[in-house]
Amino acid sequence: MANDMQALVEQSDDTVAALLDDGASPDDLFTIEHHLVSADFTKLEKAAVELVKVGYHVDDADEFELDDGSRLFAFAAVSEVKLDAEVLRQQTQEVAKIADIAGVDYDGWGTFFGDADEEE
Repeated sequence: MANDMQALVEQSDDTVAALLDDGASPDDLFTIEHHLVSADFTKLEKAAVELVKVGYHVDDADEFELDDGSRLFAFAAVSEVKLDAEVLRQQTQEVAKIADIAGVDYDGWGTFFGDADEEE
């Protein structure tokens, strides 16, 4: 399992730039959710343990059934940081490295932006 580090870092930089362009404050703390997924729960659990060791909060894993009947497991490793491209680049590299060692996929990170009431 090899996550494309260059693509993940570019995606991270693009996401930070888009959020700042949309008016996000670089001084506010944002909840960042790094998304990991695997068909092998044991491998995903190994990644979770390692991420907790380096300071992330790890959500409980969710199970998903795909159209072909196969199952995937996924969780988010959560941190709170400012929208600093360098900090998020470092987190992206750290999470991707742990995902590679554990043999799981890292699907990048996301955050919540805007008023929570807007989506209701």
